[in-house]
Amino acid sequence: MLSFFRSYFSYQYVALIGLLLLIRLPLLLRPMPLLIPELNWMLVGEQMSAGHLLYRDVWDSISPLSATVYWGIHSLFGRSVIALHLAATVVSVFQIVYFNYLTNARDVYSDRSFWPGLIYMLFLHLSFDCLTLSPVLMATSFLLLAFGTLIRQMERRGATDEVFEVGFYLGLAALFYLPSALFIVWASVSLLLYTGATFRQHSLTFFGFLFPFAVMALFYYMRDGLDDVNRNLLSSVFRVRQYALSDFQSLLFSLLIPMGLGVLGFLSLFNTRNRYVNVQQRIQQIMMLWFVTAVLTIALVPYLAPMSFLSFVPPMAYFAVFYFENQRKNWLAETAFGLSFTLMLLLFYQGLLGLIPGQLGQLTNLRVQQTSLPAAIRNEPILVIGEDLSAYRDNRPATPYLNWDLAQYDLKNLDNYQAVVHVFDNFRNDPPTFIIDREQVVGKLFQRIPALAARYEKTAYPDVYKLK
Repeated sequence: MLSFFRSYFSYQYVALIGLLLLIRLPLLLRPMPLLIPELNWMLVGEQMSAGHLLYRDVWDSISPLSATVYWGIHSLFGRSVIALHLAATVVSVFQIVYFNYLTNARDVYSDRSFWPGLIYMLFLHLSFDCLTLSPVLMATSFLLLAFGTLIRQMERRGATDEVFEVGFYLGLAALFYLPSALFIVWASVSLLLYTGATFRQHSLTFFGFLFPFAVMALFYYMRDGLDDVNRNLLSSVFRVRQYALSDFQSLLFSLLIPMGLGVLGFLSLFNTRNRYVNVQQRIQQIMMLWFVTAVLTIALVPYLAPMSFLSFVPPMAYFAVFYFENQRKNWLAETAFGLSFTLMLLLFYQGLLGLIPGQLGQLTNLRVQQTSLPAAIRNEPILVIGEDLSAYRDNRPATPYLNWDLAQYDLKNLDNYQAVVHVFDNFRNDPPTFIIDREQVVGKLFQRIPALAARYEKTAYPDVYKLK
């Protein structure tokens, strides 16, 4: 396969995209398990389509531009997992084509070939959850655009005002996936070390980064929602998270081959027989800084899943190309790639097809489980008090309290008068037909707000209350 993609002809883009579709079609054409993040994204898009304002009327920590995309998808297709997967494939095609074009047009490697695109395409398949349109996937597109602008700056004798674009792309990436905001440090250090950027140009980069945030702040200021943005988006990214051991196991196996090839490629750069021009050496150092920055974002990821690590794909693919490029024997490179290709696809399909006995790659903790609610509760506005979103699979959320971590500001703070007023107003504006109380707070809630207690009655099902 490496020998076929070693040449550089435009028609090979068709072969590369065809290979991508060939890998994904077996999974796209079969029923896929619904993941908890996917359900959450669809619920946010549904609520926004109903006229609710994110953060003020929908309490969730999703970044605003990602929510806008899910809003658009829901407006066109409704609750459709297939739409998310097809949109993700379109974004993946863009990244593969752009990464391959950029590395060849800017002579990042010694020889021009389709290896960068081929390896990038392979690394996008860390696990079956990478098939969906995640905020990380969308944000990575803008990180790549910022990287392309950085390379253009290094090819010139000094930086230009185009550095504004670098900051602007990074600002957009952060509004798709907030932890991506750390990449402004990556861009600033890269400009400082590897270009002749002046203080004015560093300021332009920073202003470009802040510009999308300023537009968002103005939008919410006009709608009296800045406090909601601060609580539900900015503050929530620093909250403490707890993960299960099985999350680490699946993640480790998903990253093992891409990370291993990336490390081997990086080590191959120290081979004395390799010679690279100054620009190529600077790009290598910038990509190493990208990897370090991506590591720093791990502390901010909302959940452990392979799709949360897609921002690692560009540096891993970039360095992995060097490993195959620096192999002296072609048959050894072909064997290594063939083995890596086979093992990665085996792990990719394992999560859905169960090719290997056991729970490896199943991502059980991320799947929406069957709800214990009675069959009569369908297509109803409900409120789930707790972390389990499975009850929303066949119902729609009522009140802003979609994310339990954020809902606790009110529902776990009922000794505070202002929180009680918020809860009452939210129930009055969007009353749920059913309340599913997984955290045992309804008793205290009804004590604090007798008007709500008079409107709801306990059902025969445990912890389920119905509007009279």
